[in-house]
Amino acid sequence: MSGESASVADLIRAAREKKGWSQPKVGRELGRAEGKGGTGPGRDQVSRWERGGRMPKYWLPYLVEVLDLDLADTVNAGPTGPEETGTGDTVESVIELSRRDVVDRRGFVAASSAYALAALGLPDPDAILRRVRVKSGGKPHVGRGEVAAIRQMTRSLGDAAAELGGGHARHLAVRYLHDDVAPWLDGSWTEVIGRELFAATAQLVHLAGWMAQDEGNQDAAQQYYAHSFRLASEAGNAELAATALRGLAVQAIDLGFRATAVRISEECVDQAKDIDDPRALAYYQATLANAAALDGDRRTATTSLTASQTAIERATGAPGESWASHYSTGRWAHEAGMILAQLGDYTSALDHLHHALDIHGLDRRRTRAIVLADLGTVCLRQDNVDGAIASWNDFLDCADGIRSIKVRDAVHDMRARLHRLRDIPAAEELDERAAALE
Repeated sequence: MSGESASVADLIRAAREKKGWSQPKVGRELGRAEGKGGTGPGRDQVSRWERGGRMPKYWLPYLVEVLDLDLADTVNAGPTGPEETGTGDTVESVIELSRRDVVDRRGFVAASSAYALAALGLPDPDAILRRVRVKSGGKPHVGRGEVAAIRQMTRSLGDAAAELGGGHARHLAVRYLHDDVAPWLDGSWTEVIGRELFAATAQLVHLAGWMAQDEGNQDAAQQYYAHSFRLASEAGNAELAATALRGLAVQAIDLGFRATAVRISEECVDQAKDIDDPRALAYYQATLANAAALDGDRRTATTSLTASQTAIERATGAPGESWASHYSTGRWAHEAGMILAQLGDYTSALDHLHHALDIHGLDRRRTRAIVLADLGTVCLRQDNVDGAIASWNDFLDCADGIRSIKVRDAVHDMRARLHRLRDIPAAEELDERAAALE
């Protein structure tokens, strides 16, 4: 019996005895919490949990709810990841993940490079067909109206998060996934609708991951990205699958998992090899360039950045529905500028950052704030103190009210760099302004 199982087993048994419930009573309450009536796990199953003979992975979120469990001290009480479940059932896994996030966010395990790499395991290609063959019973029938609703809600929540940061509306996205979308995933639908449903849900799950990451909850973000990849792959949507992998790759870059970032970025580009949208191709190639630059691989970084530039220069027309198709020339210029800065080419980096701000503009306040913060840093590296202070003042104007870990980290980074300029009155005033945002 593992230490993890023993810890959870002890918690379950102690909580049941505190409530004065029998093991069958626990099973009935779990059935009610699941929403399928009073039929839940039997006494034998509850007994195995209490003896540590089996970890209640599916039922754990419901146990947290009905027994008021506190999982803060357990080691690995989070939802099963791809490395544990193999192909598993993606729908059940997503429902469990959303419920875990609603009930007890403390139960997530730490983000890791191993989990990120495990997400590359091929999802279950027959999942949708297998669910189509299951008799519907009392399950809700899902059509294009429900799929359209998911897409509309994802756009609305995404717009709010892009403007004000992931911390503003994440709970709404998770609640919508858990309360509205989960029953549809577990409902009755045709194969065609099922693929559209999985694809739309993949976008919503990806958004929940991005919001969690922008809020600073890296472990939850990693699991959402992995589930988005599985949903998109099972839907047969290569662009959404590649975009989910990009989310994992960017997170690995942010966390310093250099080799993992390169590996997942390479897989992201490979997933997109048959995609025609130049915006999407630019999006993925820029990610590989970023990962390679972090890893010190100048040749790959330069090659991928050139490929990304070639693709974005071919982009015409209005963006499509997907996350990747909204990758604008302005966003590319910002990302390219920071890659060039990593490679030590600060002059070109400045040109790209000014290009992003002054020529193309940036329509999202959160994005503009981050670019201004980066511009200040690059200016300082070129000993342009006046330019750095001016950019950072503009950054603080944009940053006020935004709930984003990237914006908060940019404030911390700026204040650390201002220490060397503490004898300059303008820098001291800037530091006082920044202190109010921490």
